[in-house]
Amino acid sequence: MVGQTAFFMCIMNKFSFPFLGFGLGLRAPHYDLVMKTKPKVGWFEIISENFIDAHEGYWEYLSDLRPTYPIVMHGVSLSIGSTDPIKKDYLTKVKTLADHIKSPWVSDHLCFTGVNGLNSHDLLPVPYTVESLNYIVDRIKLVQDFLGRNIILENPSTYLEFTSSSIPEWEYLAQLAEQADCGLLLDVNNVYVSSKNHNYDCKKYIDTIPADRIVQIHLAGHQDYETHAIDTHDQHVIDKVWELYRYTLTQKGIITTMIEWDDHIPEFDVLQAEIAKAEAIANSITMRTAA
Repeated sequence: MVGQTAFFMCIMNKFSFPFLGFGLGLRAPHYDLVMKTKPKVGWFEIISENFIDAHEGYWEYLSDLRPTYPIVMHGVSLSIGSTDPIKKDYLTKVKTLADHIKSPWVSDHLCFTGVNGLNSHDLLPVPYTVESLNYIVDRIKLVQDFLGRNIILENPSTYLEFTSSSIPEWEYLAQLAEQADCGLLLDVNNVYVSSKNHNYDCKKYIDTIPADRIVQIHLAGHQDYETHAIDTHDQHVIDKVWELYRYTLTQKGIITTMIEWDDHIPEFDVLQAEIAKAEAIANSITMRTAA
């Protein structure tokens, strides 16, 4: 759990979402260990789609875990940028599970996952235009009305850009959050990956995002192929991303943070050591500020 010093430095987001400290993604290889040993972790994030249609045993597992840890839902199927209609049956399932586990918030991605009923099973980028901004803002409002809560949207890692885009991604995100009255999940690794792929300034990106809209931060590892980078979630967080994370907290305040590791998943103590680095950075910033 986060130290008391860092707690008092956390940002106040617009939605009064709680500061949860430093957490990890809850993944199948560690289900038994987490339940049996109750490791020292601030909170867990689950992939919504892994549970919304699961049999009742998985829901009972979350119910048993919930008194010990906050559990946050993170989705990959909202497809907020698609031209397909909003999937009301999917939202019903999300809402039911969120209510069941008392998820502090529900997040997904600024992307689309398919069109004309076809699912690409990938997080595809949207064009950053005034037209798409207005369209997605309206869809976010529909989703929030249906769920009865503000949602949190994550900046994606991207590997191509639309020639029609007329708004920088960081400005698009800032405008989207304000106009839709939603929160942001700032993935610092994705900022780094996309900046390498598209040659833009990471710090300018961070500077533009309004601090009071940031509810959560993601950190992860990626694969660097020199000419481009791919967000693979199968590595340790690299030093340059840790540096960008430090810059983010210095500029924006201490923010709820978690580590994503979704492939070649290591032993649990490796993940604990990784999230301990994030907490140490937060505490060092707090102590320097207080000095």
